[in-house]
Amino acid sequence: MIEEGPPHPRRKARRGDIPIATIAELAGVSPPTVSKVINGRPGVGRRTRERVEALLRDHGYRRPPPGGTTQVLEVVFEWMLGSIAIEVLRGVDEVASAHGCTVGFTDVRRHVLSGVSWVAPLIARRPTGVITVSAVVDAKHSEELAASGIPMVAIDPLGGLFDTPTVGSSNWSGALAATRHLLELGHRRLGLLTGPVRDLSSRARRDGFRAAVDHAGIPFDDSLERQGVFTFESGRDLAADLLASPDRPTAIVCGDDLQAMGVYEAARRAGLRIPDDLSVVGFDDIDQSARLAPRLTTVRQPFAEMGGTAARLALALASGQALAQNRYELDTHLVIRDSTGSPPRS
Repeated sequence: MIEEGPPHPRRKARRGDIPIATIAELAGVSPPTVSKVINGRPGVGRRTRERVEALLRDHGYRRPPPGGTTQVLEVVFEWMLGSIAIEVLRGVDEVASAHGCTVGFTDVRRHVLSGVSWVAPLIARRPTGVITVSAVVDAKHSEELAASGIPMVAIDPLGGLFDTPTVGSSNWSGALAATRHLLELGHRRLGLLTGPVRDLSSRARRDGFRAAVDHAGIPFDDSLERQGVFTFESGRDLAADLLASPDRPTAIVCGDDLQAMGVYEAARRAGLRIPDDLSVVGFDDIDQSARLAPRLTTVRQPFAEMGGTAARLALALASGQALAQNRYELDTHLVIRDSTGSPPRS
């Protein structure tokens, strides 16, 4: 016969045993509201605060230790391209420091490649808000962060993020301006390099290019379009294929500056001079663009301003404010340098 011992005492719930989303559902409020109560931030009515406080006590929820009250905005990159990352972080820091916040960052490429979640360790650090930059982010990631009371803002996301606020640039009009510049120089046989088809910015740039040639009444030869990724190697290989054609393009519009740099290398290998034999336009205006020989004509994205805008939105969400809209788009600007000129004479 097995003798039963005394019943085990009921274990007190520890921090994290019950999700903030559950407290929010029981209280009839949003997860960010619960997060504000937990962290002692303003913007919550007295009765709502009392109701949430009561539920937190009933479920044994433990607040973070007093030493962990510093507000932190964490910026998540999927692949950090130096000049872009620095500009984004500079913009985030200008806004964050003005609000007494610090800024952290992480590159989740290793997590993505290994199939390990990058959201869980991020939630464990309890940032005030999260800003993702061209990261592999989907609705599930957004929901996980929201369930923990952590607002997220996405800069230039790859795909649709449902209700997640996003900050981007006018990719369509930027590509339109770049293509019109080439048309005004007299080019009629234009090559086009694009990025991943699921990338919203890539599709917008392609559409801007097509709108420019359509408006000019110039039939576009689909054989001159190549789809790849935003890397030097992709630009080099795609351009090499285009330039091997007996009726090659006289100008190439690239999805980004890295692709454009690859075009430079393909042109060099083909014995072509830029811009005498081939004009090239990029997109982004990263630091290296102005240091190439010849200097690259490209579309400038306001990365610092995008970072600052995302920071303001994330802090507003963390304080319980409602945003006027979910998509914020900043202007691009065509920077004309030395890589574009009139087409070669036949």
